[in-house]
Amino acid sequence: MRWKKIAVCLVVFSLMGGSLLFADAVNQKIRVWSNGKEVADGGYLIDGKAYIPAREAGGVVNWDGSGKLSILKPNVHIVLFKGDNVFGNVNVGKLKIKVLTQVDSLTEEVAAVKVAITDPSGSVKDIQSQDLGSSKKEDFWFPTSEFTYDFKDAGKYRVGFYIKPSKGSDYVLVSEKVITALD
Repeated sequence: MRWKKIAVCLVVFSLMGGSLLFADAVNQKIRVWSNGKEVADGGYLIDGKAYIPAREAGGVVNWDGSGKLSILKPNVHIVLFKGDNVFGNVNVGKLKIKVLTQVDSLTEEVAAVKVAITDPSGSVKDIQSQDLGSSKKEDFWFPTSEFTYDFKDAGKYRVGFYIKPSKGSDYVLVSEKVITALD
């Protein structure tokens, strides 16, 4: 009688272990990289397809609570000017520049836009912002005034274009251009 209980327990535990292994094979946690940075939450491989959190796709993510998820990511081009010349790399030191941003395919109203620079250590400096009010702009240009920026350290600086979806919300990065400061 005792051997029957042991046999039943063995079968039950074998089935449980097999189903846990099967579940792990179907739903596997994976590391995800986007633009050279590892995505903090990673992703999952389920039935051969990779799934990542929607906020990692870039742009403004909106969940309406009724099963609809939308991602707003317009087409954005950022051009950097030093005087009348376009540039991408700079030498360490102060430089007078302006940023010209072209936005198209903006399918929803947004409250405001801004341009900011992030230095190699992660410090962000806001350059210029503009409240768009209630006007819907599908395609527009956003030029900053000329400003002086100190590229203090060698490394990668990121000029970011941000959208504020509504008045009470935070700015969300939707595009960026990298400037390399050289010694």
